[in-house]
Amino acid sequence: MDIGALLTSAGINIAICVVLLSLYSILRKQPSNVSVYFMRRLISEPIKHSDPFRFERLVPSASWIVRAWQATNEEILAAGGVDALVFLRIVVFSIRVFIIAAMICVFLLLPVNYYGQEMQHKQIHSESLEVFTIGNVKEGSKWFWTHCLALYVISCSACVLLHFEYKNITKMRLAHITGSPVNPSHFTVLVRSIPCSQNHSYSKSVEDFFSTYYPASYVSHQMVYRAGRVDKLMKDAEKMYRMLKTIESTTKKSYMPCCLCGKSTHSFEALNNDAESVEIKTSSDELQPSQREKKLKISEQDVEKIYRKLKTIETQNKMSSTPGCLCGGIMHYFKMLKKEAESVECKTSSDRSQPSQTDKERPAAFVFFRTRYAAIVAAQVLQSSNPMLWVTQLAPEPNDVYWSNLSIPYKQVWLRKIATLLGAFVFMFVFLAPVTFVQGLTQLDQLRQTFPFLKGILKQKFMNQLVTGYLPSVILMLFMYAVPPTMMLFSTIEGNVSHSERKKSAGIKVLYFTIWNVFFVNVLSGSIIRQLSVFSSFRDIPTQLAKAVPTQATFFTTYVLTSGWASLSCEVIQLFPLLCNGFRRFILRRQEEPCSNHALTFPHHTEIPRLLLFGLLGFTCSIMAPLILPFLLVYFFLAFLVYRNQILNVYVPKYESGGQFWPVVHNTTIFSLVLTQVIALGVFGIKRSPVASGFTIPLIFLTLLFNEYCRQRFSPVFKRSPAQVLIEMDKQDENWGRAEEIYKLLRTAYCQFPLLSLDLSTSQELSMAGNSGQNKDEGSSKDQESHNPDLNEIKLSS
Repeated sequence: MDIGALLTSAGINIAICVVLLSLYSILRKQPSNVSVYFMRRLISEPIKHSDPFRFERLVPSASWIVRAWQATNEEILAAGGVDALVFLRIVVFSIRVFIIAAMICVFLLLPVNYYGQEMQHKQIHSESLEVFTIGNVKEGSKWFWTHCLALYVISCSACVLLHFEYKNITKMRLAHITGSPVNPSHFTVLVRSIPCSQNHSYSKSVEDFFSTYYPASYVSHQMVYRAGRVDKLMKDAEKMYRMLKTIESTTKKSYMPCCLCGKSTHSFEALNNDAESVEIKTSSDELQPSQREKKLKISEQDVEKIYRKLKTIETQNKMSSTPGCLCGGIMHYFKMLKKEAESVECKTSSDRSQPSQTDKERPAAFVFFRTRYAAIVAAQVLQSSNPMLWVTQLAPEPNDVYWSNLSIPYKQVWLRKIATLLGAFVFMFVFLAPVTFVQGLTQLDQLRQTFPFLKGILKQKFMNQLVTGYLPSVILMLFMYAVPPTMMLFSTIEGNVSHSERKKSAGIKVLYFTIWNVFFVNVLSGSIIRQLSVFSSFRDIPTQLAKAVPTQATFFTTYVLTSGWASLSCEVIQLFPLLCNGFRRFILRRQEEPCSNHALTFPHHTEIPRLLLFGLLGFTCSIMAPLILPFLLVYFFLAFLVYRNQILNVYVPKYESGGQFWPVVHNTTIFSLVLTQVIALGVFGIKRSPVASGFTIPLIFLTLLFNEYCRQRFSPVFKRSPAQVLIEMDKQDENWGRAEEIYKLLRTAYCQFPLLSLDLSTSQELSMAGNSGQNKDEGSSKDQESHNPDLNEIKLSS
């Protein structure tokens, strides 16, 4: 590949970036796209859409760049939490270390590589990119000391910056633990593999076990139930709620309280007659009878179906009257009129279970303790002589719990992990085919031999540059889009009990996959048989990498342009949510804003592997092919602005891991440094430079020694919480008299079946923002409810 092909790829990607960023600056100003580009702000504070049309909305501007640049760390922390701030620290670390690498490599190594051999150079635009690599330096050259010096500077700078970031992020994590509001997960232990007993239920077993062995610290527990029918009921109720809410926007209001949320809405009565028919009455005088019947036909069927399911569950589950249905949550209710006045109560107890309820319980429970220290001790201690029984771990945050995986028997978890690991390996090797095809496009001679009909097309200069410089990286990027969903599926099957663990596991799989396929397979490509023969002798790996990396540096440069620059432009424009929003508004004619259930969380499992892959490419190519560093720096600067904008406006944090993924970032960076040093050692050996080789060997051991120091000094804080900090927090709670408040919070924190989530109420409040008659409607609803003695309560947990 020559400079012209690289410039062609750069020009195409620059044009794509300019067009998409300009389009984004226009689309974000349109009121109809508020839910796409300002979802986080839409949930936190209502946004008015009454701004009149202005010509400025159709003019691109850079105001979002200025806003993202000026945002402080405190604003980022308030908007995205510790995880968002730690992610941006990865970008800042990359910018700092590659600024140092670019300065020394571009101004020192690039001229050495270019004039490394006595040859007559062409014009710059016609030069091959290989003359800018270390491969152009002749064997035995005395100038290899510059490459060794640059390697030392880059490695030492990266280690110093890594230590600085690791230290600050550790302090940030401890400050998050001590400074955040009371977190129920600090007092809660997740118990799995509860032994089965024929005499009593799982709930009774948990109560007896922890009352016996933890009498002073045990408070209560919450069982995990099989979702099944109740989960289906929740979905039906939400569906009915949204249908009624849509009708509400087009019909006239009455003062009857809504049967689902207690707000003022159109009145309807669920009547139970001999045929158990359900009749819905609405005060919609402005609509024609035919239109009203058409709009309410679906709602009647949904109300009747849900009512019958409620009645079925009520007859099967006779439970006690403690607060909460199945999960101990706070009670809410809606009321139905019946021909025969019968009171139907859904009663439940989280502590005592009927024998018939045993089948609905799963061998998992959340156990609550009085102090944080007692919870962490119970989570880390082996509870039974059989390690497969009474397995404990600290519970994830309530919003972080992945409820469906809690029903998986613990004895299956290790089998699932082995199966998903094998599946990931198979998928990784199957992916060799498209990567090998992509590499074939970069070799013009092989391409002409394989496809003779392309000889005429490839003679054209522009098509030659397009096929060799732009097309391979685009094809590989398109194939790579299938990797994150596949790895997320594997992580779900694995049996992770929290969303954060599932996303972290998927991110690690994506990271290994991209490093193997994008770096190693591309470097050692040719054919699958050749790749297997290369790895058959591990002694030859440094030599093979030393020969192949400089020749593949040009492909990596174009990959940074395509998968880096262009992907950031697609990230900021949010193409898929934008299309869904347009379909919902202009095809389905639904004008209400979506609730927080539709909000996106930050895709750590895709973005962190991409950053680390580019970091790997930057380190390994820095002294081999320094020309990649300016393009890489542009990517990291653009990523800094784009991700800050997305965190401030788009992504909604639903849970917090406290920067749990930073050790993965640190270990991957150390791996990249060591791999760079090993490749450099192989290059110095091939080029017969014993002095440079001799100085490189100590650098490898010093890097590994630094990694071991960080592992001993900082890594334990990310695995376990310090007892000193937890005990001090417990003493503060005791001195401030917050024990009762904490116990009350624990009883309702882990609610498995919230029928009407807070998102529904939030959505309703947003849709009714600015309505002056809301308070009056609520008061009238309460009055009607208090004067109607025929209403029978059917209690549900929220």
